[in-house]
Amino acid sequence: ETLARVIGSDPETDLAVLKIDLPNLPAITLGRSDNIRIGDVSLAIGNPFGVGQTVTSGIVSALGRSQLGINTFENFIQTDAAINPGNSGGALVNMEGKLVGIPSVIASLGGGQGQSGSIGLGFAIPSNQAQRIAQDLIETGKTSHPIIGAKVNTGSDIFGAEIADVDSGSPAEEAGLKKGDVVTRVDDRPVESGVGLIAAIRSHKVGDTVEMTVTDSNGRNEHTVSVTLGAE
Repeated sequence: ETLARVIGSDPETDLAVLKIDLPNLPAITLGRSDNIRIGDVSLAIGNPFGVGQTVTSGIVSALGRSQLGINTFENFIQTDAAINPGNSGGALVNMEGKLVGIPSVIASLGGGQGQSGSIGLGFAIPSNQAQRIAQDLIETGKTSHPIIGAKVNTGSDIFGAEIADVDSGSPAEEAGLKKGDVVTRVDDRPVESGVGLIAAIRSHKVGDTVEMTVTDSNGRNEHTVSVTLGAE
């Protein structure tokens, strides 16, 4: 009997890397999660409730889902494919059979607060982020998450992410971001809200440099700043 060894885990995203010492193990082909679109067919593969392998189908119903009340990860794929206990850590695949996400039952059941079945919405960690986290765990046994060192206003009704506070000595301060600035883009990605900025940052790696488009709260004085992402 061959046992798997835990190489590392990241509780924030509900992901872990296991190693099994066997030759020629099959591997799923990774798809680019940033290429998926709302309406794409998605299949969730797992072993819900220990009944044996199942495949449930649905469509991608939303992208960049956040504020699920479970952790600080802010970029879930939402699907209506049924995800129950046992699907978590399985595969969310597209119609080409490529992995586009890792289902998270913790997200799907609201943090495991006594619910025991699918709520009709499933959530998955995008494969791009899962791959980055897995690589970190393989290389160092741990992972870090990118930050800019600023607090954002998540309740604002303006377009963009309004900076509520900037930490002293942070990447945001070094880049010249100030309280009241509004970030509307990260590179070519539009940022509609505070949680949108968090999701955009979390799609990158620690040490990456991103270009942020910044305005004031009235949408004026647009300019760009370069921010090198720090580690949390």
